[in-house]
Amino acid sequence: MDARWIWLMICLLLLTHYTFQQNSSKRKNGKKDSANNSAIEEIKKQINDIVQDLNLLKEQQALQTVCLRGTKILGKCFLADPSKKTFHAASDDCIAKGGSLSTPLTGDENDQLYSYVRQSIGPEEHIWLGINDMVTDGQWVDQSGSSVRFKNWETEITLQPDGGRSQNCAILSTTANGKWFDESCRAEKASVCEFNIV
Repeated sequence: MDARWIWLMICLLLLTHYTFQQNSSKRKNGKKDSANNSAIEEIKKQINDIVQDLNLLKEQQALQTVCLRGTKILGKCFLADPSKKTFHAASDDCIAKGGSLSTPLTGDENDQLYSYVRQSIGPEEHIWLGINDMVTDGQWVDQSGSSVRFKNWETEITLQPDGGRSQNCAILSTTANGKWFDESCRAEKASVCEFNIV
């Protein structure tokens, strides 16, 4: 266990014990002492601060675990999931883990994601990307609803995206060297979740 986490737990226990003692002595005296009330409020605030620090520590440890199981690329951790799911199921799984479907922001990040997918899932796989044009055909947005700035569509052979209203989700293809294709959101593909490193 992390020494900082143990220290936080000890402080929390001591503050709880002190608060209990203050409440007991207040009941015995039967007096309301404003100094004690403000001290108790301060202790409650300190306990809340400790709980917030503890939760932040847990989040950081969870991210470290993700990075150890996955890979770190340009300030993000990526974790591959080879099980094939629809776009929405894959997106929901990433959100439940505290992340989102991978969305490369630069050519370098796309290339590194492509390499990671080839190594972790396989050389002939496709993964869902966290972009779609479900709301307005042809306007590709990320999962926050922001317009996608970086694009890596396959344009030499098939002029992607070419699916119109029937293909509203995007995939990264390892067989096409990391190029993007539009796909039906109901298709089942592997995925990679991304987690921002604080």
